[in-house]
Amino acid sequence: MSEDLTAAGRAFQVDLRGVVDLLARHLYSGPRVYVRELLQNGVDAITARRLHDADAPARVRLRPGPGGTLEVTDTGIGLTPAQATELLATVGRSSKRDLDLGLGREEFLGQFGIGLLSAFMVADEIELVSRSAVETDEPPVRWVGYADGRYDLTVLPRDADVPAGSTVRLRARRDAEHWLSADTVVALAQEFGSLLPVDVAVEVPLPDVTGGAPATAWRRVSEPSLPWLATYPDEAARTAALAAYCERTLGFTPLAHIDLSVPLAGLTGVAFVLPTAVPPGAGSRHRVYLKRMLLGTHVDDLLPEWAFFVRCVVDTSVLRPTASREQLYGDELLLATQEALAAQVRAWTVAALTASSTGLAGSSDPDLTAAAGMPPATTRRIVSTHHLALRSLATTDDEVLDLVAQVLPFETTDGATTLAQVRADVGEVLHTTRVEDFRRVAPVARAQGMTVVNAGYVYDDELLARLALRPGWQVRELRAQDVAQVLGAVEPHRELEVLDQVQAAAAVVRPLDCALVLRSFEPAEVPAVLLQDRDGEHQQDVRRTVAAQDDLWGGVLAGFVSGEDEPARRLVVNDANPTVRRLLAADPADPVLVAGVRSMYVTAVLLAGEPLRAREAELMNDAMSVLLEAGLTRPGAALPDETQEDV
Repeated sequence: MSEDLTAAGRAFQVDLRGVVDLLARHLYSGPRVYVRELLQNGVDAITARRLHDADAPARVRLRPGPGGTLEVTDTGIGLTPAQATELLATVGRSSKRDLDLGLGREEFLGQFGIGLLSAFMVADEIELVSRSAVETDEPPVRWVGYADGRYDLTVLPRDADVPAGSTVRLRARRDAEHWLSADTVVALAQEFGSLLPVDVAVEVPLPDVTGGAPATAWRRVSEPSLPWLATYPDEAARTAALAAYCERTLGFTPLAHIDLSVPLAGLTGVAFVLPTAVPPGAGSRHRVYLKRMLLGTHVDDLLPEWAFFVRCVVDTSVLRPTASREQLYGDELLLATQEALAAQVRAWTVAALTASSTGLAGSSDPDLTAAAGMPPATTRRIVSTHHLALRSLATTDDEVLDLVAQVLPFETTDGATTLAQVRADVGEVLHTTRVEDFRRVAPVARAQGMTVVNAGYVYDDELLARLALRPGWQVRELRAQDVAQVLGAVEPHRELEVLDQVQAAAAVVRPLDCALVLRSFEPAEVPAVLLQDRDGEHQQDVRRTVAAQDDLWGGVLAGFVSGEDEPARRLVVNDANPTVRRLLAADPADPVLVAGVRSMYVTAVLLAGEPLRAREAELMNDAMSVLLEAGLTRPGAALPDETQEDV
């Protein structure tokens, strides 16, 4: 006969080891959070007791023992046998305690049951001994849980030597003893509980100098108040104290600090300005505390991307954590908080930018006054060190954009100067959008007295594009003809004299998508300059696309093609250069002319800072072979040895 397997109303059987593995691998970042959860339980218990007795002691003591044991004692509200039965018979349940103790209100951190369950990540056995501090006539209780899901619950005699509060004892799992060692417990307790509003201390062994019984001492790991809210004799003492806190907590000495406050989120804190530059997108590493318990050291998205020059330490009593309690839960309140923090950092940044150039003595704006209170050298160092962050902010902020144009230096052919100074000296701001383009034109433009801004670095192109839309600014990208127009044309008789050679040279570079132009310009040491025409480059791309498409799509694209099929680059050959003049004296059919033009082309590519591609490398090798042969076998050739070096 088959067995009747029909059932109704049965409870799920839960594999406790599987739940612990789920917590360790997918909810929490790792076993280290067990100390946070035990501290959290202790702080909540103390908070609950102080609702009944405001003068109740507020202590949490952690005592690592030999063989991988740990004892955590708090002076909290404790448990009655009935509460222990409800809470601990089903690990993780906190419903009645939520009602009895008010858990879920602002002053509490979390749930008792889940916190205790997390200890199974490091322990095979958990013992809890507790006595109620409110219902003093109730006896103490002892609960022992095992990793396989079993537990023992015992009501102890009323006269048992158990003080009010709770003591949790852990016995380490195999290979997890290091998590319960004194050094590890001290480090984790200090990391998670350094700002807790209760007295947290760890018992640590002292060096044995007598040979007697091992001595121990209590090391306090919590601070009595938040460093940024503590009282100091003056502002200088506060600045020094915050700098010292940053050094031991974040590992660097800040250039300055920015006070943060968002009352709506119950948030206070400070943003520390990094002492060295960091690249954009380096990632946020903000340290966030929830009701003074560490939530995480790498909390994301607290500040906008442009604020990568600061690291924050904040405490909030209202923002919600995620299930793992290691990140903030994304909701409308968090969004409003982020906007408020961004506004405060931005206001300070604007003040620092302004103070670095003008000074702000006597300002009524508190943000400006704070920036003005810093030494001018410090303000200038902040602006110089973190100019990338300022440029990033300026790409979306017109006020900051105007300040950046006045304060930050840009690379130009006249040296490092501000965009405002370029406008004052020249009027129109010409710029290149690539570093290679700037290097091409810089020597020639400098010799011709032409000011060009290098906008090839990160954010600069965006800044100049936005600046072009600002009232009173004339900004545009440099074109090849801008440079060609300022270069001196050769005399008509000279053009006729070398017409055949120039046409032969132009035929050499034409397959390289390059036109050749003869000009005379300074500096004479530059034999040729390679100009990139962005409009011509775009037209070439469209023509190549048209050629590769079918009739219908090619016909549509053909409508965007304008003008003749002109090359996208120009090789401007300098007739004032001795080597060029000797080269143009050669017979148009002479291989030396072809080799010399190819060599000048490759040299111009190198002067522009571009890497040699396979095509250019092959051209250089062929040209060198011809020139070497000409120099070694034909002493009277048009390119003697001394001019070959110039090429």
